[in-house]
Amino acid sequence: MGALASPWPWLRRILLVVVGTYLALGLLAWIFQRRLIYFPDARAVSKPRTAFWEAVQEVAIKTSDGETIQAWYLAGTKPITVIVFHGNAGHRGHRTSILENLNLLGYGVLLPDYRGYGGSTGAPSEDGLYADAKACRKWVDENAKGQVVYLGNSIGTGVAVELALHSKPAALVLRSPFSSLPDVGQNAYPFFPVRLFMRENYDNEAKIARVGCPVLMIHGDRDRIIPMKLGKQLFDAAKEPKQWLSVGSAGHNDLEFIGGKNYWREIGKFLQEHVR
Repeated sequence: MGALASPWPWLRRILLVVVGTYLALGLLAWIFQRRLIYFPDARAVSKPRTAFWEAVQEVAIKTSDGETIQAWYLAGTKPITVIVFHGNAGHRGHRTSILENLNLLGYGVLLPDYRGYGGSTGAPSEDGLYADAKACRKWVDENAKGQVVYLGNSIGTGVAVELALHSKPAALVLRSPFSSLPDVGQNAYPFFPVRLFMRENYDNEAKIARVGCPVLMIHGDRDRIIPMKLGKQLFDAAKEPKQWLSVGSAGHNDLEFIGGKNYWREIGKFLQEHVR
Protein backbone atom coordinates (compact mmCIF):
# COMPACT_ATOMS: atom_id res chain seq x y z
CA MET A 1 0.00 0.00 0.00
CA GLY A 2 1.23 3.49 -0.81
CA ALA A 3 1.66 6.14 1.87
CA LEU A 4 -1.28 8.43 2.51
CA ALA A 5 -0.89 11.89 0.98
CA SER A 6 -0.19 14.69 3.46
CA PRO A 7 -3.21 16.96 4.08
CA TRP A 8 -1.01 20.03 4.58
CA PRO A 9 -0.82 21.18 0.93
CA TRP A 10 -4.63 21.27 0.80
CA LEU A 11 -4.85 23.04 4.13
CA ARG A 12 -2.30 25.59 2.97
CA ARG A 13 -4.28 26.23 -0.20
CA ILE A 14 -7.51 26.69 1.77
CA LEU A 15 -5.73 29.01 4.18
CA LEU A 16 -4.27 31.05 1.32
CA VAL A 17 -7.71 31.33 -0.30
CA VAL A 18 -9.29 32.48 2.97
CA VAL A 19 -6.53 35.00 3.70
CA GLY A 20 -6.54 36.24 0.11
CA THR A 21 -10.30 36.68 0.17
CA TYR A 22 -10.14 38.62 3.43
CA LEU A 23 -7.36 40.86 2.10
CA ALA A 24 -9.24 41.48 -1.15
CA LEU A 25 -12.42 42.37 0.72
CA GLY A 26 -10.43 44.58 3.05
CA LEU A 27 -8.81 46.38 0.13
CA LEU A 28 -12.21 46.96 -1.48
CA ALA A 29 -13.58 48.21 1.85
CA TRP A 30 -10.63 50.58 2.15
CA ILE A 31 -10.96 51.94 -1.38
CA PHE A 32 -14.76 52.26 -1.51
CA GLN A 33 -15.34 52.92 2.18
CA ARG A 34 -16.87 56.35 1.82
CA ARG A 35 -19.34 55.05 -0.74
CA LEU A 36 -20.43 52.49 1.83
CA ILE A 37 -20.82 55.09 4.58
CA TYR A 38 -22.23 58.21 2.92
CA PHE A 39 -25.39 58.20 0.81
CA PRO A 40 -25.86 61.83 -0.18
CA ASP A 41 -28.63 63.20 -2.32
CA ALA A 42 -26.63 65.92 -4.07
CA ARG A 43 -29.59 67.68 -5.69
CA ALA A 44 -30.35 71.28 -4.70
CA VAL A 45 -33.22 71.52 -2.22
CA SER A 46 -36.15 73.94 -2.25
CA LYS A 47 -38.01 75.04 0.85
CA PRO A 48 -41.51 73.67 1.41
CA ARG A 49 -44.17 76.01 0.04
CA THR A 50 -46.06 76.70 3.25
CA ALA A 51 -46.63 79.84 5.30
CA PHE A 52 -44.32 78.60 8.05
CA TRP A 53 -41.38 78.29 5.67
CA GLU A 54 -41.70 81.79 4.22
CA ALA A 55 -39.68 83.10 7.18
CA VAL A 56 -36.90 80.52 6.78
CA GLN A 57 -33.70 81.96 5.32
CA GLU A 58 -31.62 80.17 2.70
CA VAL A 59 -27.99 80.46 3.74
CA ALA A 60 -24.70 79.68 1.96
CA ILE A 61 -21.79 79.08 4.35
CA LYS A 62 -18.14 79.02 3.27
CA THR A 63 -15.83 76.45 4.86
CA SER A 64 -12.14 76.88 5.65
CA ASP A 65 -11.20 74.64 2.71
CA GLY A 66 -13.28 76.49 0.15
CA GLU A 67 -16.52 74.49 -0.01
CA THR A 68 -19.97 76.07 0.12
CA ILE A 69 -22.51 74.59 2.52
CA GLN A 70 -26.20 75.13 1.87
CA ALA A 71 -28.42 75.57 4.93
CA TRP A 72 -31.72 76.85 6.25
CA TYR A 73 -31.97 79.19 9.22
CA LEU A 74 -34.92 80.36 11.26
CA ALA A 75 -34.67 82.57 14.34
CA GLY A 76 -36.60 81.60 17.46
CA THR A 77 -38.31 83.42 20.30
CA LYS A 78 -35.59 82.26 22.72
CA PRO A 79 -31.95 83.43 22.58
CA ILE A 80 -30.84 79.87 21.77
CA THR A 81 -29.88 78.41 18.39
CA VAL A 82 -29.79 74.67 17.69
CA ILE A 83 -27.42 73.51 14.95
CA VAL A 84 -28.73 70.24 13.50
CA PHE A 85 -26.28 67.69 12.10
CA HIS A 86 -28.29 65.08 10.21
CA GLY A 87 -27.58 61.46 9.31
CA ASN A 88 -25.60 59.95 6.44
CA ALA A 89 -28.31 59.77 3.76
CA GLY A 90 -30.52 62.14 1.78
CA HIS A 91 -30.42 65.89 2.40
CA ARG A 92 -31.92 68.53 4.70
CA GLY A 93 -35.18 68.44 2.79
CA HIS A 94 -35.88 65.10 4.47
CA ARG A 95 -35.48 66.72 7.92
CA THR A 96 -37.94 69.61 7.71
CA SER A 97 -39.91 68.32 10.72
CA ILE A 98 -36.84 68.75 12.95
CA LEU A 99 -36.59 72.45 12.13
CA GLU A 100 -40.33 72.91 12.53
CA ASN A 101 -40.61 71.18 15.90
CA LEU A 102 -37.54 72.83 17.41
CA ASN A 103 -38.78 76.23 16.29
CA LEU A 104 -42.21 75.54 17.77
CA LEU A 105 -40.40 75.03 21.08
CA GLY A 106 -39.01 78.55 20.65
CA TYR A 107 -35.50 77.76 19.43
CA GLY A 108 -33.66 79.23 16.51
CA VAL A 109 -32.48 76.50 14.13
CA LEU A 110 -29.67 76.17 11.60
CA LEU A 111 -30.23 73.09 9.44
CA PRO A 112 -27.23 72.62 7.11
CA ASP A 113 -26.37 70.01 4.53
CA TYR A 114 -22.87 68.55 4.56
CA ARG A 115 -20.55 68.85 1.57
CA GLY A 116 -21.91 66.77 -1.28
CA TYR A 117 -25.45 66.88 0.11
CA GLY A 118 -28.40 69.04 -0.91
CA GLY A 119 -26.59 71.38 -3.30
CA SER A 120 -23.49 71.83 -1.13
CA THR A 121 -20.19 71.54 -2.98
CA GLY A 122 -17.52 68.89 -2.40
CA ALA A 123 -17.64 65.24 -1.37
CA PRO A 124 -18.26 63.89 2.14
CA SER A 125 -15.52 62.58 4.42
CA GLU A 126 -14.98 62.57 8.17
CA ASP A 127 -12.56 65.50 8.12
CA GLY A 128 -14.77 67.29 5.61
CA LEU A 129 -17.86 67.02 7.78
CA TYR A 130 -15.87 68.31 10.75
CA ALA A 131 -14.85 71.35 8.67
CA ASP A 132 -18.48 71.90 7.68
CA ALA A 133 -19.53 71.86 11.33
CA LYS A 134 -16.89 74.41 12.32
CA ALA A 135 -18.06 76.71 9.54
CA CYS A 136 -21.66 76.39 10.73
CA ARG A 137 -20.72 77.29 14.30
CA LYS A 138 -18.77 80.31 13.05
CA TRP A 139 -21.81 81.42 11.03
CA VAL A 140 -24.10 81.13 14.06
CA ASP A 141 -21.66 83.06 16.25
CA GLU A 142 -21.63 85.87 13.70
CA ASN A 143 -25.35 85.94 12.82
CA ALA A 144 -27.36 84.80 15.85
CA LYS A 145 -27.47 85.86 19.49
CA GLY A 146 -27.35 83.83 22.67
CA GLN A 147 -26.50 80.23 23.45
CA VAL A 148 -25.76 77.46 20.95
CA VAL A 149 -26.89 73.81 21.17
CA TYR A 150 -25.85 70.92 18.91
CA LEU A 151 -28.29 68.20 17.87
CA GLY A 152 -26.70 65.27 16.06
CA ASN A 153 -28.46 62.32 14.50
CA SER A 154 -26.72 59.01 13.72
CA ILE A 155 -23.45 59.88 11.96
CA GLY A 156 -24.24 63.48 12.86
CA THR A 157 -23.60 62.57 16.50
CA GLY A 158 -19.96 62.09 15.51
CA VAL A 159 -19.95 65.53 13.89
CA ALA A 160 -21.59 67.13 16.94
CA VAL A 161 -19.24 65.50 19.45
CA GLU A 162 -16.14 66.54 17.49
CA LEU A 163 -17.36 70.13 17.20
CA ALA A 164 -18.15 70.19 20.93
CA LEU A 165 -14.46 69.56 21.68
CA HIS A 166 -13.44 72.72 19.83
CA SER A 167 -16.46 74.98 20.35
CA LYS A 168 -18.29 74.07 23.53
CA PRO A 169 -22.09 74.17 23.21
CA ALA A 170 -24.53 74.95 25.98
CA ALA A 171 -25.88 71.42 25.58
CA LEU A 172 -25.58 68.41 23.33
CA VAL A 173 -28.48 66.27 22.07
CA LEU A 174 -27.45 62.98 20.44
CA ARG A 175 -30.05 60.91 18.64
CA SER A 176 -29.14 57.28 17.77
CA PRO A 177 -25.54 57.76 18.94
CA PHE A 178 -22.72 55.22 18.78
CA SER A 179 -19.37 54.55 20.46
CA SER A 180 -17.39 54.61 17.20
CA LEU A 181 -18.03 53.90 13.53
CA PRO A 182 -15.75 50.82 13.54
CA ASP A 183 -17.91 49.45 16.38
CA VAL A 184 -21.00 49.92 14.21
CA GLY A 185 -19.32 48.16 11.30
CA GLN A 186 -18.04 45.32 13.45
CA ASN A 187 -21.52 44.77 14.85
CA ALA A 188 -22.95 44.56 11.32
CA TYR A 189 -20.20 42.20 10.08
CA PRO A 190 -19.04 40.25 13.16
CA PHE A 191 -16.98 37.69 11.20
CA PHE A 192 -14.96 40.30 9.26
CA PRO A 193 -12.13 42.36 10.83
CA VAL A 194 -13.84 45.66 10.06
CA ARG A 195 -11.74 47.69 12.49
CA LEU A 196 -8.55 46.88 10.57
CA PHE A 197 -9.82 48.57 7.42
CA MET A 198 -11.66 51.64 8.72
CA ARG A 199 -10.47 55.10 7.69
CA GLU A 200 -13.57 56.94 8.90
CA ASN A 201 -13.73 56.51 12.67
CA TYR A 202 -15.97 59.09 14.38
CA ASP A 203 -14.59 57.89 17.72
CA ASN A 204 -17.24 59.39 20.00
CA GLU A 205 -16.32 57.27 23.00
CA ALA A 206 -12.77 58.61 23.06
CA LYS A 207 -14.06 62.20 23.04
CA ILE A 208 -17.34 62.34 24.97
CA ALA A 209 -15.83 62.65 28.48
CA ARG A 210 -13.95 65.79 27.35
CA VAL A 211 -17.03 67.54 26.01
CA GLY A 212 -17.95 69.13 29.35
CA CYS A 213 -21.58 70.09 28.76
CA PRO A 214 -24.99 68.56 29.56
CA VAL A 215 -25.76 65.64 27.23
CA LEU A 216 -29.09 64.06 26.27
CA MET A 217 -28.91 60.77 24.37
CA ILE A 218 -31.96 59.29 22.66
CA HIS A 219 -32.18 55.79 21.23
CA GLY A 220 -34.80 53.45 19.84
CA ASP A 221 -34.84 50.06 21.54
CA ARG A 222 -35.34 48.31 18.17
CA ASP A 223 -32.57 50.08 16.28
CA ARG A 224 -30.96 47.48 14.00
CA ILE A 225 -28.51 49.87 12.33
CA ILE A 226 -26.94 51.26 15.50
CA PRO A 227 -27.89 48.90 18.32
CA MET A 228 -28.84 50.49 21.62
CA LYS A 229 -25.87 48.80 23.31
CA LEU A 230 -23.51 51.08 21.35
CA GLY A 231 -25.49 54.12 22.44
CA LYS A 232 -25.39 52.93 26.05
CA GLN A 233 -21.65 52.38 25.75
CA LEU A 234 -21.25 56.02 24.77
CA PHE A 235 -23.63 57.17 27.51
CA ASP A 236 -21.62 55.32 30.15
CA ALA A 237 -18.46 57.12 28.98
CA ALA A 238 -20.05 60.59 29.23
CA LYS A 239 -19.78 62.78 32.32
CA GLU A 240 -22.67 64.20 34.30
CA PRO A 241 -24.98 65.93 33.79
CA LYS A 242 -26.37 63.46 31.31
CA GLN A 243 -29.76 61.95 30.52
CA TRP A 244 -30.83 58.83 28.65
CA LEU A 245 -34.13 58.57 26.78
CA SER A 246 -35.19 55.23 25.34
CA VAL A 247 -38.02 55.26 22.80
CA GLY A 248 -39.89 51.97 22.96
CA SER A 249 -40.64 50.13 19.70
CA ALA A 250 -38.60 52.67 17.70
CA GLY A 251 -35.93 51.77 15.18
CA HIS A 252 -33.26 53.95 13.63
CA ASN A 253 -35.26 56.27 11.41
CA ASP A 254 -38.62 56.57 13.17
CA LEU A 255 -37.70 57.93 16.61
CA GLU A 256 -39.61 61.19 16.37
CA PHE A 257 -42.62 59.51 14.77
CA ILE A 258 -42.86 56.71 17.34
CA GLY A 259 -42.00 59.07 20.20
CA GLY A 260 -44.56 61.63 19.04
CA LYS A 261 -45.17 64.74 21.13
CA ASN A 262 -43.41 63.23 24.12
CA TYR A 263 -40.19 62.99 22.10
CA TRP A 264 -40.07 66.74 21.53
CA ARG A 265 -41.41 67.47 25.00
CA GLU A 266 -38.47 65.61 26.57
CA ILE A 267 -35.96 67.50 24.41
CA GLY A 268 -37.62 70.77 25.40
CA LYS A 269 -37.55 69.86 29.11
CA PHE A 270 -33.89 68.93 28.93
CA LEU A 271 -32.89 72.16 27.21
CA GLN A 272 -35.06 74.27 29.49
CA GLU A 273 -33.36 72.74 32.52
CA HIS A 274 -29.79 73.05 31.30
CA VAL A 275 -29.68 76.01 28.90
CA ARG A 276 -30.46 79.44 30.31
